[in-house]
Amino acid sequence: MTQSRSDGPLLSVPLAGGKDTLSNPDATNRKNLFLLIQLRWLAVAGQVLTILVTQYWLQIPLPLAEMGAVVAFLVGLNIFSLFVLPGPGAITNTQLFIALIFDMAALTTQLYMSGGASNPFVSLYLLQITLGAALLPPRSTWALVVAASACFIFLTFYYQPIDIPHHGGSDLFALHIRGMFICFILAAGLIVIFMTRINRNLRERDAYLADLRQRSAEEDHIVRMGLLASGAAHELGTPLSTIAVILSDWRQMRTFKRNRELAGDVAEMQAQIERCKHIVSGILMSSGQARGEGTIRTTVRGFLDDLVNEWRSSRQAPRLDYHNDFRPDEQMVSDLALKQVIFNVLDNAQEASPDWIGVTAERRDEKLVLSVNDLGPGFDKDILAALGQPYMSSKGRPGGGLGLFLVFNVVRKLGGDISARNTQPGARVTLSLPLAALTEGGDDEA
Repeated sequence: MTQSRSDGPLLSVPLAGGKDTLSNPDATNRKNLFLLIQLRWLAVAGQVLTILVTQYWLQIPLPLAEMGAVVAFLVGLNIFSLFVLPGPGAITNTQLFIALIFDMAALTTQLYMSGGASNPFVSLYLLQITLGAALLPPRSTWALVVAASACFIFLTFYYQPIDIPHHGGSDLFALHIRGMFICFILAAGLIVIFMTRINRNLRERDAYLADLRQRSAEEDHIVRMGLLASGAAHELGTPLSTIAVILSDWRQMRTFKRNRELAGDVAEMQAQIERCKHIVSGILMSSGQARGEGTIRTTVRGFLDDLVNEWRSSRQAPRLDYHNDFRPDEQMVSDLALKQVIFNVLDNAQEASPDWIGVTAERRDEKLVLSVNDLGPGFDKDILAALGQPYMSSKGRPGGGLGLFLVFNVVRKLGGDISARNTQPGARVTLSLPLAALTEGGDDEA
């Protein structure tokens, strides 16, 4: 709300606890399991089609009942997996490994009943190994390689031969080559399709982990700043108290009593000293190094009304249009951190728009939505894109940009989100906070 004018850009930042978070590792495994389910459906369709073509078109007799039982097993396995997929538990690499082992076992059984290792579709083992290499850790992948190799060796010596009537040697060889070609095209297509989708899931997981690392770094930065602030607050306490005592002594001196202008200056200095001491106490309280008289039980409307009145009285406030439309009201416990967050947003708005600020509060579903509007120059595009990052500010002074950075992180802790946009004219910052995060502690205080 202090940056150069740029119409239109909008920033909406989903924070922890919202529904728009990036895919986490468990979600990635769920997506990969769903891909295996899809692949299994394709395998079922392909096996049914191959069995029908072989039996009725090529007139090669097959054990239809036994092979149909394997297909039914795959269908049942898929149905079971679909019930497991939406469950609350995490999808582990072990479950993915077992799913691939079941698929390998089904393929081995079908090959056993249709010529063993001489079946041109024996190379489909490579598809399952490829999927395992993409989904599983190396140890599990090598286990798949060993299992596939063992199955191939088994099929070399143990299998049910198939009777191929009315075919000579050359015709049999040509039939085998056509089967190998179909298997090659099938395996290549499936590898490309599913590896592309698996890689997309893995990239989403990596982006999520990168976001977690960024948030961890930001929170570590906040901790360091908190330690620095609490240490500074301790050091400032003594000189502020000394100055307050000196100013009190000055007010008792005749020189200051006779001079109204000096007396007024001393009174103003005392007021500012008290404000500084209040800020120091707030820093110490928020860092857990000082305790007030306890939490204050209030309501959302009462909390916002008191907050706005306090901000008005402690600042040389511009015209402030305040509308509190939060209904129905909710019980809550006054939160010092949230209070400081809103103060920070109001201070930024005042710097950008010294003549007017608009504040509205309303209830949307189960959220408190607080909007702060100003008539300033608006956000620059670059600053808007990186809003919430430390030291991103156009104020051009050391330490600038920390205010909104702290706002973003406090709101994130509460499970809310922030949106910032340029308006015509000015800018708007909107805080959306779940009521559960504001009121859950209130019931315990009753």
